[in-house]
Amino acid sequence: MRAVLMAGGSGTRLRPLTCDLPKPMVPILNRPIAEHIINLLKRHRITEVIATLHYLPDVLRDYFQDGSDFGVQMTYSIEEDQPLGTAGCVKNIAELLDDTFLVISGDSITDFDLSAAIAFHKQKQSKATIILTCVPDPMEFGVVITDNEGRINRFLEKPSTSEIFSDTVNTGTYILEPEVLAYLPENTESDFSKDLFPLLLAKEEPLYGYVAKGYWCDVGHLDAYRQAQYDALNRKVKLEFAYPEVSPGLWVGQNTYIEPSAMIDTPAIIGDNCRIAARVQIEGGTIIGDNVTVGNDANLKRPIVWNGAILGDEAHLSACVISRGTRIDRRSHVLEGAVVGSLSTVGEEAQISPSVRVWPSKKIESGAVLNINLIWGNTAQRNLFGQRGVQGLANIDITPEFAVKLGAAYGSTLKPRSMVTVSRDQRNVSRMVTRSLIAGLMSVGVDVQNLDTTAIPIARTVIPAMGVAGGIHVRVHPERRDYILIEFMDSKGINISKGVEKKIEGAYFKEDMRRAQNHEIGDVAYSSQLMDCYTTAFERMLNVDTLRNSRAKVVIDYVYAVSGAVLPQMLDKFGADAVVLNASLNKSVISTADREVLLTQLGHVVEAVKANFGVQVSGNGEQLILVDESGFPIRGELLTALMVDMILTSNPRCSVVVPVHASSAVELVAHRHDGYVIRTKANPTALMEACQKNNNVVLGGSGETGFIFPQLHPGFDSMFCIAKLIEMLTIQERSLATVRSELPRVFHKTYTLRCPWTAKGALMRYLVETHPAQNLELIDGVKIRQPYHDNWLLVLPDASEPLVHLYINSSDREWVDETLRDYRSRVQSFVERQQEHYRMEV
Repeated sequence: MRAVLMAGGSGTRLRPLTCDLPKPMVPILNRPIAEHIINLLKRHRITEVIATLHYLPDVLRDYFQDGSDFGVQMTYSIEEDQPLGTAGCVKNIAELLDDTFLVISGDSITDFDLSAAIAFHKQKQSKATIILTCVPDPMEFGVVITDNEGRINRFLEKPSTSEIFSDTVNTGTYILEPEVLAYLPENTESDFSKDLFPLLLAKEEPLYGYVAKGYWCDVGHLDAYRQAQYDALNRKVKLEFAYPEVSPGLWVGQNTYIEPSAMIDTPAIIGDNCRIAARVQIEGGTIIGDNVTVGNDANLKRPIVWNGAILGDEAHLSACVISRGTRIDRRSHVLEGAVVGSLSTVGEEAQISPSVRVWPSKKIESGAVLNINLIWGNTAQRNLFGQRGVQGLANIDITPEFAVKLGAAYGSTLKPRSMVTVSRDQRNVSRMVTRSLIAGLMSVGVDVQNLDTTAIPIARTVIPAMGVAGGIHVRVHPERRDYILIEFMDSKGINISKGVEKKIEGAYFKEDMRRAQNHEIGDVAYSSQLMDCYTTAFERMLNVDTLRNSRAKVVIDYVYAVSGAVLPQMLDKFGADAVVLNASLNKSVISTADREVLLTQLGHVVEAVKANFGVQVSGNGEQLILVDESGFPIRGELLTALMVDMILTSNPRCSVVVPVHASSAVELVAHRHDGYVIRTKANPTALMEACQKNNNVVLGGSGETGFIFPQLHPGFDSMFCIAKLIEMLTIQERSLATVRSELPRVFHKTYTLRCPWTAKGALMRYLVETHPAQNLELIDGVKIRQPYHDNWLLVLPDASEPLVHLYINSSDREWVDETLRDYRSRVQSFVERQQEHYRMEV
């Protein structure tokens, strides 16, 4: 039998608990209501569950996923536009319901004997059976009256005092035959109690009520929520506890430390990874979630404390609800019936009076007495991760406090005693952030290999060699000198996946982090084998004899970057004549304008010393700009095509990986060498992953991102690229100017437009709907191809900013210019219409 779990409710009367959480995901005994319902279904051998979702659907879907971790098979139906009501949402999935099925509300706690109810339904050959229960006060529920056989004669939804004619009420659990759904209209809001059941009664269809024995509580308001918690803790309802019972009436999770001087009355629950300090008093009826810290001398009288909360020294909590990630500072009082929303802060010696509600993310000042509800309007948390790692204004967005918390969030996604590397560029601000990240990692019991000032290609090389769980690299953003960029790498040295990013964001925003005890604090070690590891891998990938015989002369501008401390030694070892510019490490961050001045100077030096070529290294050893022997700069799409040509000349019939927006010159070059081009999403992680998972790849990246040599390490490496260029130019007996002159002529333009976040999805849909499907390519953004293969336009939303980028490509300059004008106008007009529509809605 299948079950339909109605989990679409927003739980308005449970606010502020449900401001950022659907009602079925509100915890009872530290586990979501929906999990208790699924456990009940499983006990009665119902393991196929269809959840109907509307409000914040991703929260429940991300928690249960396919249901395999919970012993069931979960599928989902999302009401995207408007709620369809209790019956309408079930009608919406009628094609999945071809036999007797059970419908159960996602916001009630019960231990009814569902097997007995199903047997009653089948015995009576009923078309619809409502599971009923007796309650002292039926005014909040649908009242039902049955005859001696259980057949329903009459019911009334939420009666007034004068209308009460029975104490048996509708529990929101039904056993139905699929044919009854034929009475419901398509795509129309409808309700079981108000619409379907009266209609079945009028049609004289067999409609029965089964009066169940056992516990039932509709968790529809805050008082009911607290009562359900206390009833469950006192075992008035048969629910599964998430933790072992360490002594009668006391359930304690793993890795939780309770000071011997703490006084705990039962029943009580204390979750995983909690710390209960000295002389804490915990009264019977208290429920404490996972990752909660309780300070010295705190007094807890039956509060319900959610995951990740921090309760300060001498805090007093009485029969209140403290949501996830909330901080209650020293000597604060939260009194009976009060509710504090998630991620709020209650300052020192503040008081929240009885029954006061505080909405999420509010701050109560120290010493304040709050006697009225403190309402928080809607807010959207920005994602931590953008197109590339975590980035923000140095010491404004990326502060030491932020970095400590970020390090702890990342560490909490790893196993205790895991080891990670941490490296950085040479800037003082990067040192500050790195030390804070290390502190956060140590605080959750993660060990650190501090690589200190290290170019990121070296860090990527040593991560797999050290066998660590991952790595973090901190640097000034290569494109925004006032920004810090923090990149996270997995055990292979590849940027972490979106899934791992979401886990870190979840731990960060929910404040759901481990707290290591004193003896569990992580350790820090310093490695002395970095250069040996990197140079060994470096040499293994090159024809060293060719390099030594090349007698190449190269001018290298390090732009005062950390790679300047590494590359000279290596080039000298290979016998290259390197003229080094701007290699000191004590210069402040270089602006874009200054970098262009240095590039012009580099061209002059290359010509003056008659060098084979020049290179400007940037991006902490990842990116580069070439200068040919005539002083001409080679960058961007030209650099991409040049590198593809050189690498495929040396490795014909092999593959290269480029971002979706790279010019069609790449395909034209690859065709010359029987090579194959793989295009990926326009982000570094996608490029790295594609280089690793596809066979026969010899190069990845672009002039914008830098280049990957997959056999060396999974990241971008300008240092190796320089050595490889010397090798290839020597073997191929060519110069950069010659290679450049032989490249196909392709016109490739870009243009960036402002586009609010709220308009991006609509813009993509508009482009898809207004162009033939056979002309579209949807690797990343919307690429619109024209009949001529190399004529295309790409509209690509920016992952980090409210921008959209246009890329236009063709061998016909006029077509490029005309298409740019046309689509720039189209996109601007569409965005303006969307903004006007949004303003009218608001």
